[in-house]
Amino acid sequence: MNSLWVFEDVNLFNILCPHKFKKFKACHDFDTYKKCDYIYFEDDAANKVYLIEKGKVKIGYYNEDGSEVVKAILSKGELFGEKAILGEGVRNEFAQSLENNTSICPVSVDTMHELMRDSQSFSFKVYKFIGFKFKKLERRIQLLLFKDSKTRFSEFLSELCNDYGYDCDKTGDNIINHPYTQKDIASLIGVSRPTLNILLNELKEANVIDFKRKQIRIYKKSA
Repeated sequence: MNSLWVFEDVNLFNILCPHKFKKFKACHDFDTYKKCDYIYFEDDAANKVYLIEKGKVKIGYYNEDGSEVVKAILSKGELFGEKAILGEGVRNEFAQSLENNTSICPVSVDTMHELMRDSQSFSFKVYKFIGFKFKKLERRIQLLLFKDSKTRFSEFLSELCNDYGYDCDKTGDNIINHPYTQKDIASLIGVSRPTLNILLNELKEANVIDFKRKQIRIYKKSA
């Protein structure tokens, strides 16, 4: 996201959290969630937005057949529930904590609107973020609907490069230090965990990539 986001360190928490504003600091609290706790459900009232201070949050919805569709997995510094700012009255997705001790900064829509009225720069950053997030979600939905699993994974790798990658000075390889588990990645590209393992190992055997827990190395000759 370094090339696309206008926010320092891609950390919206540092910019948008009311705790940073003297006017709101004294009366502002954080909520803590355990792994698998829901922050909100589909059809809940949309009267807050949320900033992640610590941990990870899954955003998704359920199809008519009950299968889960993961729209995004968000980590420290990111915002969710933002459609409430635009007037959404009822949630059409769920938000679920993926880690223990996930710390969330809830912000009422009224507070967010007041902050936006007080600062044109703040308001611009919020709308810029929302527009970028919608574009990113649209790309992911197109991938899930129209591309095969290999293409989905290949394009997801390209997205990871843009978001978290850097070139190694010594080798020229592209190093991606990302926040996702393999289960997260499988959910985001709409494949099973075994299928993702096959895709990863095929690329590793072809000397295209190497990978470990939360790092992927794309060799220079393949970058």
